Amino acid sequence: MADADAAKSLSGLLNGITQKVYYNNPEITEELLKSELYPEMSQDEFTALHGKMRGLLKSIASADMDQGQLDAFLTAQTKRRQGGAGLSSEQAVVLTRFWKTHRPKVREALLNQSRWEPALRSSEFVCLEMDEAKVNLLLKQMGDIQQSIDRIVHRSPQKSEEA
Repeated sequence: MADADAAKSLSGLLNGITQKVYYNNPEITEELLKSELYPEMSQDEFTALHGKMRGLLKSIASADMDQGQLDAFLTAQTKRRQGGAGLSSEQAVVLTRFWKTHRPKVREALLNQSRWEPALRSSEFVCLEMDEAKVNLLLKQMGDIQQSIDRIVHRSPQKSEEA
């Protein structure tokens, strides 16, 4: 029963982190997660657990890991357990189940949060065709314009100093 409760609490923590990080739900806070899921745990222990799970989720999500990649990643994390920084096998099982269920939704949320994806969907591109001579002429003209602007800008402070 204790293992089932621990798995349920960890699954709830992963859901909460996902709601906050990927779905931008402002109602989910670290304090809420602690009070609802781990009320008996000290604040330091919870902060460490929350940070570890958040970091793992970010690594998994940013790499958009498939099942094989996830298994290899979690196996490596489980082997790090001796140093105290890794995962227990029970935590790895919960993470595997969680990611299997939530991967498509998290991936979609990440795509929607990206700066370019929504803008690119609605953009139209125009391709101008010019030969090299025209491009060089255009660049020279732009350079001349920039030099004129620079001369004007550099003269302006001198006039105000003389007055």
